[in-house]
Amino acid sequence: MVRNSENIAVVGGGLVGCTQALFMAKLGHKVDVYERRPNPKNAEMEAGRSINMALSTRGITALSELGLSEKVIDCSTAMYGRYIHTEDGAAFQPYGNEKQCIYSISRANFNKLLLAECESNDNITLHFEEKCLGINLEENSLQFENSELKTVQSSSFDKVYGTDGAYSILRQELMKTERFNFSQKYLSHGYKELTIPSVNGKHILPADGLHIWPRGNFMLIALPNQDGSFTCTLFMPFEGETSFKALDSSKNVRRFFNAVFPTASELMPDLESDFENNPTSVLVSIKCTPWGYEDKVLLLGDASHAIVPFYGQGMNSGLEDCYLLFQRLLKEKNQKGLFARFAKKRKIDTDAILELSLNNYVEMRDSTANPQFLLRKKIERRIAEKHPTVWMPLYSQVTFSNTPYRIALRNGKKQSEIMDEIMLKKDIELIWDSEEIENEIVDRMLLSV
Repeated sequence: MVRNSENIAVVGGGLVGCTQALFMAKLGHKVDVYERRPNPKNAEMEAGRSINMALSTRGITALSELGLSEKVIDCSTAMYGRYIHTEDGAAFQPYGNEKQCIYSISRANFNKLLLAECESNDNITLHFEEKCLGINLEENSLQFENSELKTVQSSSFDKVYGTDGAYSILRQELMKTERFNFSQKYLSHGYKELTIPSVNGKHILPADGLHIWPRGNFMLIALPNQDGSFTCTLFMPFEGETSFKALDSSKNVRRFFNAVFPTASELMPDLESDFENNPTSVLVSIKCTPWGYEDKVLLLGDASHAIVPFYGQGMNSGLEDCYLLFQRLLKEKNQKGLFARFAKKRKIDTDAILELSLNNYVEMRDSTANPQFLLRKKIERRIAEKHPTVWMPLYSQVTFSNTPYRIALRNGKKQSEIMDEIMLKKDIELIWDSEEIENEIVDRMLLSV
């Protein structure tokens, strides 16, 4: 498929690294994947640090190109909307139309599936327990330390892809080059993974949606797994009156959950041990530029644009990186400077999804239980159903389409301005489904195009 086969290194054997390796192998290159962790077939993945993946259209598009979408979806659980658990009960909010859904899948299971695909590919060689120590950029030579044998070796490659996550060693090496810009920001909130176990192998809550317990400045979410359990994540401030720091004993943890998340607490028999044994993890966003070095090195996924998880797009955007790069490598005749052209354009989109993700955290924890917010979404859904070519909700643009993130962000801002004024209308609760409101929204959207 390519004019000349190259020797490729992929540093990082996670979801994005495996996907990138499979795309490069599809182009006919020889690929070596280096992963610092042990082979997951022989060792359990680190517990307590994995927010379940929410696979949506962008990730599915990439996997479809590799012939893997159906296999991955078969290992996933479809979620058609949000179950919002307020103090008064639970209500279901659909994500889109009745056929649209996102897929919950455990990071560990997804990674094992992709590693197995890499292992069965003749063009890919996997290397585990190989810690990257650095790179000689002029020679494109990588240095690795084998954690089991305690040996160090160097290897040179035609191209190197850095998919080694938010704390990327390769990015740290690129930061030593001239005019490299880097910014890192931690949220004042962190997260902790918890579990709602299955009961006799079955889900104890409805399994067709994401469950959210929004509580203003913090929230609990639960994503279904195929084994009948739910992977839960508590997001809250590190410090303050209501914070991880304040939950300093098992008694305080259970008392807090009984008071604030009573319907979840009663389903979590192992809450105290999960809370004590699973780490409290940070939420970090990262921007950098350039993403690479000449036509030799390129960062992808979290290594180049780590985002917070509140739009479910971290993994999807990383897989989309690999897919869009594959398309360019396949179609562009002039390969010189391709890495720089790709990264310059792609960064605009990844900056946009970071902004959207930060905004969505506020929406999830503060707004999803607000009656005005629910009415607003009901109006948007009605307009989208009746005028799909005029109005696609922002969530649908991000989650159920391949619309570039920058365009989705721009469209979302226009829609938000329109809806802000609509919601101020007198008696909007009574006239929300009137022809007058419908025509005004459509007319204003058409004028803004």
